[in-house]
Order: sequence, then C-alpha cells, then structure tokens
Amino acid sequence: MSEHKLPRKEVAPRPGETELRVGRLTKAHGLKGAIKLELYTDEPEKRFVPGAVFTLQVPTASKWHGKTLELRELRWYNGHPVGFFAGVEDRTEAETLIKAILWVSQDVAELPDEDDAWYDHQLVGLSALRDGQPVGTVARVDHLPAQDLLAIKTDNGEVLVPFVKAIVPEVDIAAGTLTLTPPAGLFEELPDDDEGEAPERDDSEPDDHESQD
Repeated sequence: MSEHKLPRKEVAPRPGETELRVGRLTKAHGLKGAIKLELYTDEPEKRFVPGAVFTLQVPTASKWHGKTLELRELRWYNGHPVGFFAGVEDRTEAETLIKAILWVSQDVAELPDEDDAWYDHQLVGLSALRDGQPVGTVARVDHLPAQDLLAIKTDNGEVLVPFVKAIVPEVDIAAGTLTLTPPAGLFEELPDDDEGEAPERDDSEPDDHESQD
C-alpha cells in the first residue's frame, strides 16, 4: 500500500488507531477553490469520498493549523485528481492550502480491502525470517515508481528487499513475521569466482624477467 504512517506532532491518535498520510495538496486549479492532489493511497475511492474529513499537516503559522478539511467532491482532469473542499470557494483561499498534507485516522487492526495488501504501519516492526530464522526487522517501507522496497534492519546494517511475492512469499501480521526467500547475495557477499585462482599465462608474450637477444 502507498499510504504512509509518518511521525507527526499535530494530532495524537486515539487508542487503537493510527494516522495515515493519504495525500498532499499541490496546486490551485481554476477559480472556484479546486485544488490538485498528489495521492499517497491506493484506495482513493475509499479515502476521498464526499464528506471525508482530513486532519491537516501545515506550518504553525498557517491559518489552517489545528483545523480539519472536509471534501465535497473529487474529480479527475486529464488523469489528475482535483479536490473541492468545504469552505474553500475561490482560488485565493485554495492557495492558502498548497503543500498541506492530508491525514486520516485508521484502526490499527483494519486491513486493506484487496488480498495480499497491508498498510505500512502493519509491516514496520515485523520480524523477517529466512529459512525459519530471524535475519532482521522491517524498519520502513520505501515506495518507488517501479516497486515497493522493505528496509530490513539487520546486525550488519540495512538491506533493501523488493516487496514482491517471489521474495516475500508470506506476511503473517498475527504472528508478527514475514518470510523471505531472497536471491543469493542480497543478505551476504558472494565470493569472487576467481578468488584464489592464479591468472592464466599468455605464452605469446615474453616473461618480464626473460633475457632478450
């Protein structure tokens, strides 16, 4: 999942809940208060519905600090999401919200609707097992354009593991573990194939110490 659980100070989650970062307001759109969005969720149809209320992460000097924002409607223009919000009626007001980050409350036990999907906060802290033995702990999830990566904290440092079925075949939230089947060399250095072998001699060239006539 693309939703992020990041440290923040503005709002403390209630017991049994966490805060998920689901979007960022990027640019005023038109003259009627609409704002373009950068989505941090794979479930916009669930998070961005009319009446959804977001907690705002903004600078303390912002007029929106400590306030919430209610979505009236989400539209798509040329493949880009654009939000219309209660109380934001013109471009001037919309521009006061640019760069604001949107957060929602989430039950820590709730899973995404689709199979084999998890929120970041459910993966962080899991023990990573290889051949049944722990090799480290999930420190975070990195979301890259090509794929997601699990940052595994080990005794020898951090290892980035592609979060794909072939390498992470099982995630067991209840047991607090995930299973890894990494390719050789991901968690350890491979020996050099030529290590310990003498270099081949080229008989077509004279030995450095051979006398020449």
